[in-house]
Amino acid sequence: MSRPRLIADIGGTNARFALVESEDFSRVEIAAVADCDRIEDAVHKYLAGIPPEHRPEEAAFSVAGPVTGDHVVMMNSPWSFSIAGMRNEFGWKALHVINDFAANALAVPELPAELRLQVGDGAAAGNAPIAVLGPGTGLGAGGLVPCSTGWIAIAGEGGNVTLAATDSREAAIVDILRRQYAHVSAELVLSGPGLVNLYESLCELAGKPAAPSTPEHVTNLYPGCDPQCREAVALFCAMLGSFAGDLALTFGARGGVYVMGGIVPKIYEIFRHSLFRDRFEAKGRYRPYLAGIPTFVVAHPYPAFLGLKTLFRD
Repeated sequence: MSRPRLIADIGGTNARFALVESEDFSRVEIAAVADCDRIEDAVHKYLAGIPPEHRPEEAAFSVAGPVTGDHVVMMNSPWSFSIAGMRNEFGWKALHVINDFAANALAVPELPAELRLQVGDGAAAGNAPIAVLGPGTGLGAGGLVPCSTGWIAIAGEGGNVTLAATDSREAAIVDILRRQYAHVSAELVLSGPGLVNLYESLCELAGKPAAPSTPEHVTNLYPGCDPQCREAVALFCAMLGSFAGDLALTFGARGGVYVMGGIVPKIYEIFRHSLFRDRFEAKGRYRPYLAGIPTFVVAHPYPAFLGLKTLFRD
C-alpha cells in the first residue's frame, strides 16, 4: 500500500491534523497551539501514534499567515518554521505550504451542496470568481479565480484592511479602538477577540464596566443576557456583511461569497436572521450588482482539509 499523506490546518488557536488516503481523510486530531512550544513538537506528537511503516512521506500545511518564502511566521500564534527545515526534520519527500484561506478557497468546488447554507438571495454565475472569508482567531480572506485547467486560489491578508464605520455608533467603536491600537483593522472586530473588543467598547459607551469575557460568553445569548453581548453579536454580523460586500466588489465574486471559520457556523440561526445580507448589499448604486451574488455559510467542519487534498491531486 502507498503511504498516506499528512495534512494540517494551522490556525492561531488550534492545529488540526489528518491523514489522506485516496480521497478520504482519517485520524483527525486537534492540538491546542498553546500546548506546544513549536509546531514541530505538535507534528511529532501527532505522528507518534502512527506505526513507522505507515507514516507519511509527503505533507501539506495551510497556515494562518502569509507564505512569502521559506520562513513562515504565524500571525496570531507564537509559532514559526522553515519549510525546508520542517521537510528535513521529518524526512518528507515534499511539503506544500499555503495560506489557510487559499486552502479554504480551493475547498469550495469540493463542497457538497448540503454543506453550503445560503443566506439571502442571488445565484452563482458560471465561470466567475469566488470570494471566501472567515472569522476565527483572526479574520481570513481569499479568492478563487477560474482558469482553463480549473481554479487558481488567491491568497491575501484582506482581514487586515482598515476598518470602515458605516454610522456614528460604529464610528464611536472605532474611536475607542484607535486609542488602543495603532491600526484599527477589520480583524479587530470580526474575529473571536474582535467579539470581545466589540463587547468591551459597547460597555464603555454605556458607561458600565465590562465583565471578564470570552468570545463564547459574548455569543451565548439568552433571555435576560447582557444587552451589550446581544448588540455585539448583532454588530458583528452586520459589519461582517459590509466586509463581505467589499470583498465581493474587489474580486468581482459573481460566483458567490463563502463564509467559513469557527464562529459563524456556531451562531448560524442568529446569523441568517441578522443584518448580514442587508449590509452585504448596501453599497449604493452597486446594490443590484451585489443582490445577484449569493452568500453561503460553509457547514463543513474542516474545509481547509478539502482544499489541501487538491494539492496532491494537482
